[in-house]
Amino acid sequence: MNIVGDSEHFKQPYDHDDEYVSRSDLKKESAEIQKLGERLVTLSKSQLDKIEMDELLYDNILKTKTIKAKTEAYRRHLQYIGKLMRTVDLDALRLSLDHALNKDNHECAKNQITEKTCQRLIAEGDSEVQKVLETYPQLERQKLRQLIRQTKKEQTKNPQAESKSAKELFKYIRAEMTG
Repeated sequence: MNIVGDSEHFKQPYDHDDEYVSRSDLKKESAEIQKLGERLVTLSKSQLDKIEMDELLYDNILKTKTIKAKTEAYRRHLQYIGKLMRTVDLDALRLSLDHALNKDNHECAKNQITEKTCQRLIAEGDSEVQKVLETYPQLERQKLRQLIRQTKKEQTKNPQAESKSAKELFKYIRAEMTG
């Protein structure tokens, strides 16, 4: 046996194992799972309801909200959530999480567009009504003009208070834009 040229002698037992995962890789994966768990804990209950997940995981995420943050118990519970997540399909969970959060972002954007449209309608009157009707022909001209008039009337009486008609105008435009 030639010791100098014998490279088989120096090989580790796992050199031929394709499924070997180093400790540092395991730690990285564990840290990623932990971050995903922390991200889930920051979501509201309504956002969590939109995400498909194991019932035990869901219940423990909600339980985390009852524990005071920045305590040892909170940290340990986050680690427990990470442990529970090791058995979960992480790709499906991430996809479901992204879908739920993007849906919320999409809703927020729609609300902002509707709000700006309402403000323009109130500020510019009939000329803006015509532009909005060209974009959204399903809206009723008479109803729009009536809500705008009522909003202006309420705002002249009490400029600080939020107008009931302005809320109605927002709801009407929002429902018709998305419907």
